[in-house]
Amino acid sequence: MSTQTEDSKGMDYLDTRLRRWVTVYIPLICFLVILLFPFYWMAMTSFKSNEELASKAANPFWIVHPTLAHFEKLLLHTEYPQWMWNTIVVSVVSTVTSLAASVFAAYAIERLRYRGSKQVGLCIFLAYLVPPSILFIPLAAIVFQLGLFDTRWALILTYPTFLIPFCTWLLMGYFRSIPYELEECALIDGATRWQVLTKIILPLAVPGLISAGIFAFTLSWNEFIYALTFISSSETKTVPVGVVTELVEGDVYHWGALMAGALLGSLPVAVLYSFFVEYYVSGMTGAVKE
Repeated sequence: MSTQTEDSKGMDYLDTRLRRWVTVYIPLICFLVILLFPFYWMAMTSFKSNEELASKAANPFWIVHPTLAHFEKLLLHTEYPQWMWNTIVVSVVSTVTSLAASVFAAYAIERLRYRGSKQVGLCIFLAYLVPPSILFIPLAAIVFQLGLFDTRWALILTYPTFLIPFCTWLLMGYFRSIPYELEECALIDGATRWQVLTKIILPLAVPGLISAGIFAFTLSWNEFIYALTFISSSETKTVPVGVVTELVEGDVYHWGALMAGALLGSLPVAVLYSFFVEYYVSGMTGAVKE
């Protein structure tokens, strides 16, 4: 009873409208403005004409004469649709492959209880901390030797090198939060390890799987260094590389088309987050879905 009274007293500072505005609404509004302003600027630039973009007298925060010329140039006069398709294929295949490998690795490390499992988990996470700018040098030699240069397979096979370590570490923490008693009861009843994994662990770990999948998909979608190194032809490029390399001609920046490409390229990730944000938060906090 005393705890409830203390909690109610602790929230008294939000009783007045002024205090709510000062402590809650104004900070939230400032945060949203800072967070969303780059996307607003990107959208404004995408729909402005070249004359309006070059004019110093035009209002930089508003559009006087909106146009779809930049989107037309991007979609009809460049390889952007092919870049988008390449990005989708590479991101989806890399995410599914990495997630499958991470599930088996995390389950083996956390649930089989063998000697040295903690050290193995730590080494896997330390592998994630290695910068991609160092890894792409030896990976480039392997890609060339396998004859995969300038193909989507070069990215599909190299992206898991930085996706699997983090996804494994994330799923290890989530599997650790699932009670061992559930697994032990299933084993006593005659279930195999595969049945325990597929029928008990994975259904309970759906938020963790979605969280790891979203993280892997986002990294694959936005990856730049490997895609720039291993891909050279225009029709094989991904969106991050294609927009930067094909829409910049020397010192001429096609800002309208650049912003249109960035805007369209950010929509799939934004839609993915909007659908699974609750599972994402639950997975990152390691909560167990009841």
